[in-house]
Amino acid sequence: MFPGVNPKQMQAVMKQMGISQEEIDALRVIIEKTDNSRIIIENPSVQKIKMQGQETFQISGDISEESSITDEDIETVAKQANVSREKAKKSLEANNGDLASAILSLKS
Repeated sequence: MFPGVNPKQMQAVMKQMGISQEEIDALRVIIEKTDNSRIIIENPSVQKIKMQGQETFQISGDISEESSITDEDIETVAKQANVSREKAKKSLEANNGDLASAILSLKS
């Protein structure tokens, strides 16, 4: 945490201040966002920190984002590009859920 500081001393100081830290053994962390996309963290290092009655989490790892493709998105792309739903879905997947890019790639 701090260079040159003994980890045991740091734990003792944190305990005196009412702060506890716990390592959580996790395989993957998934954060579901309000726009239906997800942030996926593989090989995470997860720390649970309790301080002043609050619990917080510190997470680091290999981060990727995944967008969720809805039926409405597929229908929009299919209509705009005049293609089948299957082609529309494949184009959306190839363009990470970006409707405009999916439509343009099908029209070109």
